[in-house]
Amino acid sequence: MAQSFAHLLQPGRIGAMELKNRIFMTPMGSNLADEDGITGDRLRAYYVERAKGGTALITMGSVSIGYPEGSGNWRNEAIADDRHVPGVRALADELHAHGAKLAMQLQHAGLVAMNDMRDGRPLWTPSEPLIGKDSGDMMDGFLEDEYRIFTAPMAAMGEIRYRVMTAQDIEELVQMFASAAVRAVSAGVDAIELHAGHGYLISSFLNPLINRRTDDYGGSIENRARLLCDIIRGVKKAVGPGVPVWPRLDSQHFLIDGGVTVEDAIVTARLAAEAGADAIHVTADGHPGRGATYSTGHATDNRNAFVPAAARIRAAAGVPVICPGRIEPADADRFIAEGKLDFVTMGRKLLADPHLPAKLAAGKPESVRPCIYCYTCISQIFFSRPVRCAVNAETGFERERALLPALKPKHVAVVGGGPAGMETARRLAKKGHRVTLIEMSSRLGGTARFASIAYAPNQGIVDWLKREVAEAGITLMLNRRATPELLASLGVDEVVVATGAKRAMPPIPGADMPHVFSGDDMRRLMLGLDLDTLTDKTDWTTRTAMKLGALTGLTARPGFIRAASGYWMPFGERIAIIGGELVGLELAEFLAKRGRKVTVLDDAAKFGAGLQVVRRWRVLDEIRELGVTLLPQAHDVEILDGQVRYTNPNGQQRTIAAEQVIVAKGATGDESLADALRAAGFTVHTAGDCTGVGYIEGAMHDAAELAKEI
Repeated sequence: MAQSFAHLLQPGRIGAMELKNRIFMTPMGSNLADEDGITGDRLRAYYVERAKGGTALITMGSVSIGYPEGSGNWRNEAIADDRHVPGVRALADELHAHGAKLAMQLQHAGLVAMNDMRDGRPLWTPSEPLIGKDSGDMMDGFLEDEYRIFTAPMAAMGEIRYRVMTAQDIEELVQMFASAAVRAVSAGVDAIELHAGHGYLISSFLNPLINRRTDDYGGSIENRARLLCDIIRGVKKAVGPGVPVWPRLDSQHFLIDGGVTVEDAIVTARLAAEAGADAIHVTADGHPGRGATYSTGHATDNRNAFVPAAARIRAAAGVPVICPGRIEPADADRFIAEGKLDFVTMGRKLLADPHLPAKLAAGKPESVRPCIYCYTCISQIFFSRPVRCAVNAETGFERERALLPALKPKHVAVVGGGPAGMETARRLAKKGHRVTLIEMSSRLGGTARFASIAYAPNQGIVDWLKREVAEAGITLMLNRRATPELLASLGVDEVVVATGAKRAMPPIPGADMPHVFSGDDMRRLMLGLDLDTLTDKTDWTTRTAMKLGALTGLTARPGFIRAASGYWMPFGERIAIIGGELVGLELAEFLAKRGRKVTVLDDAAKFGAGLQVVRRWRVLDEIRELGVTLLPQAHDVEILDGQVRYTNPNGQQRTIAAEQVIVAKGATGDESLADALRAAGFTVHTAGDCTGVGYIEGAMHDAAELAKEI
């Protein structure tokens, strides 16, 4: 029986504000505002799409109250002056027309006010900070080009100065929040959120690691919460009783000792409610210099991570609780029914599919495009880039990439059944074109099927694309090669080649030895394909087991392989992986979780290319915890019997033991089929990894651009 999501989709209320369901859009920095913090067409289209999709409350994230002073990001949204009101009013009117309410998250960035650093203004703070971003591993996780981009603004900043706030400054800050709230309400905003988490100014007062004041605003938790309570009272007085006001609070600090605890947050929430807060929005933070903080505290990778704290806060504060934290809709429905929370915020999920609430309400949860938790969206903020999504190419490009009906429908052949091919076919069919999808193997998914074994969320987008293709009226031809003769017989008008990358074994001495596996070897082995090509690398028992799996369909299910590999794998104890990019690190994590001792070698100085920075921080942190050895700048690699020999950065020759060696590099673009079809007279386009390895994000964005052209 399909789940009804009755509790998640029921109406709710915060103060005087009525809401049509319990799904909110998480406030997120987007870098989509116009110059000078103005809410313009691009930002409005981004928010309105989520309202069209049935979200009950859209919260503008990190809106500056003093722009440019105290603002955190490059294209920061602002409500600091009357010039910011008209854009917000246009947004509010359009959201209301679609049945959504608008909240505005007011922010003073304090110690992380990047625009203040850039322009030489002192950073507002309760006390001179003792800890900084240079005290962790965050900087080590940047690739060299990313490091240059991230640090370029800092190079021109000079020495960072601090302004320890006086009592007069505190009074000014309270008035800034109140004035910003009045402007927001005059622009049609329905509710006010106060950002009191994530290292911004209010949270630095709450954080005992930063706040070392000895006056009424420091010391006890009651004193550290005084600023927040002053601001709540000031805003409530300014906007009147009809406008709900609430803070977003860190429920705890991860990866660091001495910060905010759940017990602290409970007291703060109770004090906030006594000061007039109509709800509490729960979040979390962590060590400011640890890369893993951004996927543990802010946008957690851990399912339902903040729910236990939210339940305790709700019980203590006696007001509705809003909770984020990778909560799937079915879990959200259950938690609301159990009284652990009242509303759920979704950020990444609504970037992946803005119409998630409407699809749940229509009884079609399987049609929701899944987030793959790759952190493409959040990673952009570190490089002052607009938000984007790996699986939804329209996020941040709602106007530019909107699907419009084709003026002249055509018959288009799409060659290749991986993500690029399926997404291109899906989009073209939605435009009204007649589409034939040709795949040389017996199944759709391409190399993403194999990638789904090591990284489970990839399976979600592959399954979703397969369902979309099946429902779009696309003609599917499996086990067929796209020859000129076939295409001519079909009478196609244009061709899209999305056949993926070619994978050649790099010229590594010893790469032809039996215990060495290429990426294609691994794919064949794990999926049970073409096993006769592996007779020198595997024994009869292994091949028979995998063949049986293929015959029964078990190896076609990545979830089964993930589960079964926890009990048996055709690999020894020690494995060397040559290649430290996305594929190599995901394989290393997969194997290490199954008890293998893994060493990863690469001639690059940094590991993790192909992973977005926030996810890279997490993967690097996890594989270190799993005991994976990383050997960067390993040159002159040579594979021997039971060993891998290499030269380290000091010019010393070293060896490591390895019962198997996996070469996870050598993939390059391959447009040979496209060139051949062009030579045969066809109009040909290309998409995905055949143009150069871009992984799922590259596939989906290529497809979106192609769909505009054809």
